[in-house]
Amino acid sequence: MKPRLTVITLGVDDLETSLHFYRDGLGFATEGIVGQEFEFGAVVFIQLQPSLRLALWPRKSIAHDTGLALAPASATEMTLGHNVGSKAEVDAVMAQAREAGARIVKPAHDTFWGGYSGYFQDPDGHLWEVVWNPQWTDLA
Repeated sequence: MKPRLTVITLGVDDLETSLHFYRDGLGFATEGIVGQEFEFGAVVFIQLQPSLRLALWPRKSIAHDTGLALAPASATEMTLGHNVGSKAEVDAVMAQAREAGARIVKPAHDTFWGGYSGYFQDPDGHLWEVVWNPQWTDLA
């Protein structure tokens, strides 16, 4: 197996709410909800970068597709990192997320390792870290 990801799927409770947050609030381009003609098929795909998509899929659909029981969500299972080129960009993205309806978990701040970051949660509680890392200039 090659170490690469092509889709990151977030389980959501309300697909319309999540679509509104990501498309209208954060400005992520998407064709909207597709697959509604199939039971458990409604999903939103967002192109993040070449060969990487974000999928928003109802938790009930994930449970049905996998055969696993629907379980309570936990915000501390994983985080999504969004690296930017400056402290000012961190502040701007955090403000945009707040305006879009995100819950600010930890305001942007100087980190112990020399960077600058903050955390927000989307409407389903998924954690995003917005970060400026002065050592990772190729990711901004």
